[in-house]
Amino acid sequence: MASAASSDPTAPHTPVLLRPLLAAVAPVLGTWLDGTFGAGGYTRGLLDAGAARVIAVDRDPLAFEMAQEWAGQYGDRIVMQRGVFSKMDAYAQDLDGVVLDLGVSSMQLDLAERGFSFMRDGPLDMRMSQEGPSAADLVNEADEEVLADILFHYGEERASRRIARAIVRARDDAPITSTLELTRIVESCLPRPKPGQSHPATRSFQALRIAVNDEYGELFQGLMAAERALKPGGKLAVVTFHSVEDRMVKRFITARSNAGGNANRFAPEIVEAAPQFTVRSRKAIGPDAQELDENPRSRSAKLRIAVRTDAPSGAVDAKSLGMPMLKRDR
Repeated sequence: MASAASSDPTAPHTPVLLRPLLAAVAPVLGTWLDGTFGAGGYTRGLLDAGAARVIAVDRDPLAFEMAQEWAGQYGDRIVMQRGVFSKMDAYAQDLDGVVLDLGVSSMQLDLAERGFSFMRDGPLDMRMSQEGPSAADLVNEADEEVLADILFHYGEERASRRIARAIVRARDDAPITSTLELTRIVESCLPRPKPGQSHPATRSFQALRIAVNDEYGELFQGLMAAERALKPGGKLAVVTFHSVEDRMVKRFITARSNAGGNANRFAPEIVEAAPQFTVRSRKAIGPDAQELDENPRSRSAKLRIAVRTDAPSGAVDAKSLGMPMLKRDR
């Protein structure tokens, strides 16, 4: 999730696409679940727009520490739940809405000690939960083939094998423990970027972060959990920041709303099960000129919204959503 950049992690922030999200799901009523609480921007926006209660879920304990400065003004209208949004149906049922703002939050990205940024020197960590194996563990212990697979499938990095080979050579001399150390290794494998191009380490850092936090697995499980947790008429709103996430969300909503259509009008009619969602708009909502000016990080953001029907929930195949699979997981 991306918000307006700030060097002060406690400063108020404006979450991406909040204005169009609130407009698209209006009226905001009842109980909502914010599955990616972060700095609390969506939760506050929902409460201010009329939600009776918001269940704020995050795996990062820092999110709740930061919220202590302002959460009291909402009283029992905000319920803080440490955990992962893939288990949201265990935290609540019959929800009026679910919002998910995917990716890394600005409060994590802007803190060098969290190890998410290739622009700031810090420990090579990247753990959203601050628990479990870190990016340093992955970089220093994974086989070269596994590293290359992660970089290619999770970061869409074409030079994945070259970078993985360089990482293994470097760690043979000494463990790779800092963000800038890894950045230099990646930079050495790629040409200098032209004006307007992203930093050479962008894709590699994205890939490692996704692997460390199992972000694609979380998204896959989270979409199904939202289907189970929402009541009929409940709204699912998901903000994504890169093509793989958006593809998974789009395919999930298309499949669960039976919106794919029949490609061959001469083929026998297929009797399909009742759809679990209806689609508000097939086209994703993006940032307008004002938001792009206020928050450059919003440039790749896309918002998709679907409304739950009363059809029974069910299971979805991960491959059908285009979820990237590592060789070891296939």
